[in-house]
Amino acid sequence: MSRLTVLAGLLAAAPVFAQVAVPNTPPPPKPTLAQVGLMVYPAKGQTAEQQKKDEAACYEWAETNTGLTLAVGSVDTEAAAKNAAGQAGHGAVVKGAAAGTAGGLVIGAIAGDAGKGAAIGAVAGSMGGLRGRSRAKKQAAQAGAGQAAEANQQAIDQFKKAAAVCLEGRGYTAR
Repeated sequence: MSRLTVLAGLLAAAPVFAQVAVPNTPPPPKPTLAQVGLMVYPAKGQTAEQQKKDEAACYEWAETNTGLTLAVGSVDTEAAAKNAAGQAGHGAVVKGAAAGTAGGLVIGAIAGDAGKGAAIGAVAGSMGGLRGRSRAKKQAAQAGAGQAAEANQQAIDQFKKAAAVCLEGRGYTAR
């Protein structure tokens, strides 16, 4: 077999890779300092044009120095709640069954049938454990959602503080 035949066979068997054109979409606009709650006042008579330039420079400086990039949107508290709830309540049913078994064993021994008492106690304890797990999951979900919102607000506050420090250095009052 000639080299040309082998090469032609390899090319024919090779997968064909399609080229796909993806449109270039611009990133969403960043929120302004006013949108994140930072009010800026030109304390030394700066023009509106100068203030806009200074705000942009300080916004960039705050991003660089905090490592944060702000985006318009909202905190996904639902995902945080689901994550926290998924991690809560593990072992509640087993603990409830064990406690119920122990209690049932004692009651059954007094009544004359420790085995039957332990079985009844295990079932009752499991039911209590299920209720406890459900309650723990709800509490964890609420706490997880609250923690996500709080962490986001702390990050925004850190960003605002950095931007304010920069702006104050340029002769503005920022609150």
